[in-house]
Amino acid sequence: MLLIKGVYGVVGSQPDGDTVHFTADEPSEWDLVGGGLGRAVEHNAAGRATLRLDAVDALETHYGANRVHQPLPFAHAARDELLSWLGFTDVQHRPDETVTGTTPDTVPGFVLTRGADVHGRCIALAGRGTPPGTGGREIDVDATVLRTTVNHHLLTTGLAYPTFYRSLFTSLRTEMSTAATEARDAGRGLWPSDVTTTGAKITGLSTLTDDAVLLPKLFRRLVDYLQLGPTVPLACFPAFLAGVGDRFSILSTGERCVGLHHVVEATNGQTVRMTHPPEDLLFADT
Repeated sequence: MLLIKGVYGVVGSQPDGDTVHFTADEPSEWDLVGGGLGRAVEHNAAGRATLRLDAVDALETHYGANRVHQPLPFAHAARDELLSWLGFTDVQHRPDETVTGTTPDTVPGFVLTRGADVHGRCIALAGRGTPPGTGGREIDVDATVLRTTVNHHLLTTGLAYPTFYRSLFTSLRTEMSTAATEARDAGRGLWPSDVTTTGAKITGLSTLTDDAVLLPKLFRRLVDYLQLGPTVPLACFPAFLAGVGDRFSILSTGERCVGLHHVVEATNGQTVRMTHPPEDLLFADT
């Protein structure tokens, strides 16, 4: 993976549990992401870009144009753990989630990446302090290096869900899955409250914003569906998922699927659940 050195800085931004800003020491190194053949990382002249943490998905603090959130105690816990782990203290926020001040202003760190997403965000493993190699060069990333990143840390604390894409190396995915499973078995973080596979009774948008702790990808699809109108029956949610057409594989069976309706049930007119745990799904890169 390509190693880029720089600093984290969040004043003026709205970080959540899996998104943070990073400024490269050498802005030109962003052009090396993906070997110059994939999507470009969007950045300003100073080298500031947005990172999307690879393989983890934290509860949403502000999703979509209407800025819909998931239960905020866990959404904020993931965000606060991310910033604390990176080295920020005394983080001040406005009510709209914008950071107005931190101590210190920036903290040094590094990212390990192979590409960017459709929004121009760098998909990365994020580390702090001294990097494990030379900036602007590719290095071998094994489980030992992975354990030094905040991605791994968020899974071990149980404050984020594992969400895997095909670009992640198999060995790293296995390590991340183990970390998430151990956190769930130990009842850490959000896991005692998680209803992704046991089922959430959806009585309206407030169920998603205030009560149901579930995989953010499923949350986002439910929000989009509910915003179609108050009279749309939840029984039609699987058909909606089929139309969205998320592409993924079920790791335990090897089945390739198009549409989350293959792993989501809507029963009793109100209850939604996934039939496979998050770490058993491998999504196509978007």
